[in-house]
Amino acid sequence: MEAPGDGSDQEPQAFGSEAAGPGESADAGDLSTDAADLELETARRRAEESGDPAALSMLGALLLRRGDLDGAERHLRAATADGDRSAANNLGVLLHQRGYADEAASWWRVAAVAGSAAAAHALGRYHRERGDEPAAEYWLRQSAESGHALGAYALADLLEHRSDVGAERWFRSAAERGHREAAYRLARILDGRAPRRGTGPGGLAGLDGLGDGPGGLGPSTGTRYASAGGVDTSVRDLRAAAAGRRDESAAGEAEQWYRQAAARGHRRAALHLGTLLEARGEIQEAGRWYLTSAKDGESRAACALGFLLRDAGDTESAAIWWRRAAQDGDGNAANALGALHADRGESQQAERWYRAALDAGDVNGAYNLGLLCAEQGRTAQAEQWYRRAAYAGHQEAANALAVLLLQGGDSAGAEPWFSKAAEAGSVDAAFNLGILYAGRDEERSAFEWYERAAAAGHTDAALQVAMVLLRDGEDEEAERHLRVAVRGGSAEAAFRLGALLDRDDEAWEECEKWYGHAARQGHRRAQVRLGMLVAARGDVVEAAHWYRQAAEAGSRNGAFNLGLLLAREGSEPEAALWWARAAQAGHGRAALRLALLAARRGNLAEGQHWCARAVELGPAEVAERAARLRDALQQELSA
Repeated sequence: MEAPGDGSDQEPQAFGSEAAGPGESADAGDLSTDAADLELETARRRAEESGDPAALSMLGALLLRRGDLDGAERHLRAATADGDRSAANNLGVLLHQRGYADEAASWWRVAAVAGSAAAAHALGRYHRERGDEPAAEYWLRQSAESGHALGAYALADLLEHRSDVGAERWFRSAAERGHREAAYRLARILDGRAPRRGTGPGGLAGLDGLGDGPGGLGPSTGTRYASAGGVDTSVRDLRAAAAGRRDESAAGEAEQWYRQAAARGHRRAALHLGTLLEARGEIQEAGRWYLTSAKDGESRAACALGFLLRDAGDTESAAIWWRRAAQDGDGNAANALGALHADRGESQQAERWYRAALDAGDVNGAYNLGLLCAEQGRTAQAEQWYRRAAYAGHQEAANALAVLLLQGGDSAGAEPWFSKAAEAGSVDAAFNLGILYAGRDEERSAFEWYERAAAAGHTDAALQVAMVLLRDGEDEEAERHLRVAVRGGSAEAAFRLGALLDRDDEAWEECEKWYGHAARQGHRRAQVRLGMLVAARGDVVEAAHWYRQAAEAGSRNGAFNLGLLLAREGSEPEAALWWARAAQAGHGRAALRLALLAARRGNLAEGQHWCARAVELGPAEVAERAARLRDALQQELSA
């Protein structure tokens, strides 16, 4: 829950005056400028003619509003002496303006006891300012229960300060009477209650591209900037929170109150409304509310508007709004400007804005400076910036620092930073710890960290866990992790899932689906397996396509199988070319095929060469056959 606000979005909270009406008191205000003089003169004449306390009270209230404190005090004191409660309240307002707070409170008490809700509100605020919360709550409750919007809001604010759940009721009461700050605060309570998808601390995603299996550690150079970790006022986090809602209906009432407050000019409500709409894909309306909020001076809205414009391809306009927000001290906007310049290769400008983000208190500025220096090969400076961000609690900086240390050979120095980042919620650091322990043959520890990262949705970690489970014969659990990794886009996981299903004769259709999924991503073993499946059902053309794809990518099995297919189709010379490529890559069966082909053609010396190669390459049955053929060829040569 955010603090009550910076003042600019709140409605005036000064102690309100009352003017006597026919038999009841009413808040003074909302008089049109054109009618003010006429009303004042009418009230003056009525007071002089009747001397009625209500008329004197009305005249005093009008003079008070016009700033004539001396004239107002005389009439208000006269009306108060005759028991007019509105006059007592307004006399308190006048005395408060003159700096006589204690005397003002005594008159508010008189009016409040007589039933003035406005006076009870003023008296409650007076006690709260002096730290007397029990008295403040008593009088504010009197005001709120009388239907006074300001009293209801002030009571809710007091209760929320004490974490009292009763705050929601009174924010709602004030909001229903048109109090815009109450509507905003109520929306924040309801919004905070809306369930969201699980995220790590601070809502930050991990670095992309941390490797392609064991040994592939390294921070992503594509991630140019990050959100402020753990700071719920950044626009990046507001957008992430809105996008992470699982149940849009839970945020429906919050949206209603955001709309009410935003329509009344509440700039932060407009910002939050924009994030809700953006999360639903209603980009145009979101942009309108961001623009409204930004024009009213909300830097976070200017930053969010910049992101919308960037996503629409208008980076120049985005830069204008980011610059405006950054100049108002918004660290996210400064980081976004840095990223924009970095992507253009303007490293000096990028560094300038990253430093501005850091100066604005955004630790991501240090992290992004580290990324920038790392990309430029300035390793020592990258380490310095990573350390600065990591010591400030930036989990991805701690992970990046650990990667940098590990790449420099300092595994002992890297491990505690990996651990710190992982414990803080970095999924990538947990995965990297798994790699670190696996490299030391500490399989149990490696598996625990892989499993932790996999539980958080890390694709490569899920694959590593599945491979361990497959090795241990836990196929069902392995399949579950493989499916997680496949959803993350892992071609290796798709291949292994296909291979697992390949054991089940009834799962051939899904098996082929996953082989195809991996094959289309360039996975050579999947291409060979897919070729075998389609060849078995007689589709020679498609089989040849996949074998050729694998062979041209360097697969010796693909080359061998393509050779077999071509030989069966009568293209023995081309088959020999692919067998030769496979044999040169270490495929024993391909070497034996070439030996047999040479022997059939009468090329005994060439046949002996390929026999020797097949004996060398194996496997055992191939080596045995090749040895017998070699001996036979030797006898023919000796004959």
